[in-house]
Amino acid sequence: MNLNLRKCTKADLDTLITISKETFANTFREGNKSEDLKGYITNAFDKSKILSELENENSTFYFVYKDEVLAGYFKLNQKEAQTDINDAASIEVERIYVVNTHQGKSIGTWMMHSIIELAKNERKNYIWLGVWEHNTKAIEFYEKHGFVKFGTHSFIIGTDKQTDWLLRLDL
Repeated sequence: MNLNLRKCTKADLDTLITISKETFANTFREGNKSEDLKGYITNAFDKSKILSELENENSTFYFVYKDEVLAGYFKLNQKEAQTDINDAASIEVERIYVVNTHQGKSIGTWMMHSIIELAKNERKNYIWLGVWEHNTKAIEFYEKHGFVKFGTHSFIIGTDKQTDWLLRLDL
């Protein structure tokens, strides 16, 4: 499998917004009201918001290419850019998505191994993330990679207050 990782820059803004909206909608269309999902996507992936995240030195986006075709992306947060824990000894995986046409090809596993290596290179003690309690496919994926539940937090999509499980992988 010919996979490559590339750190995103401001020049990638439009592509990043497009893949973010597409993968989020595909992942969460089931189980959410369409108006809630549409509102969340509009706000979360607003051009000025994503640009500010790209410019934040403690947040990093990476594109993953399979044979030079964009297959997925992930976002890592450190320090105060984290959505919750804010522990300098950790890295948060805020987003990790594979495009529908590339799912089932072990790209997610390759991405997770890349994230673990990036975290180890940063000398982090652990990786953590939040995952919707009803996203059993994702929970199984993370557990397969050694993540364990250590708490919960709320995640709001439109009018729906949802519960995310907080999962952690000690390095």
